[in-house]
Amino acid sequence: MNLTEYVKDVSRQDFGLEFKHQALWNSRLQTTGGRFFPQDGHLDFNPKFYKKDDLETFRKIVRHELCHYHLYYAGKGYRHRDKDFKELLLKVNGTRYAPSLKSRTFYYYYQCQNCGQVYQRKRRINTEKFACGSCRGKLSPQNQS
Repeated sequence: MNLTEYVKDVSRQDFGLEFKHQALWNSRLQTTGGRFFPQDGHLDFNPKFYKKDDLETFRKIVRHELCHYHLYYAGKGYRHRDKDFKELLLKVNGTRYAPSLKSRTFYYYYQCQNCGQVYQRKRRINTEKFACGSCRGKLSPQNQS
């Protein structure tokens, strides 16, 4: 079954409405699960979410995009901030945000040589430039995790 047929099935089963346009894979998407294009009505989906997650998570992403689609063509509020969108998304059990594609976040740990305070950072810091926030002592890198 191709992507458009899958989206049509989800639309019929979860919304009771027909999806009359195309659904396409877009591998250029980085963090979003999908996009709705009001200009021509097609939907783009990120293939990384289909590969990484189970089918239920991908189905929730499809529901999210179909909420935009059906509300737009019904003349109702189809943007994320609109009440109509939030209510329909809750009703069909769609996902509000795309799940993270990162499997694990890497952290850098630094410890003050004076007071022993430990700092966890996502980015590396210059220990010559920055000092401990508590006692202004020198920071030293610890085991990375």
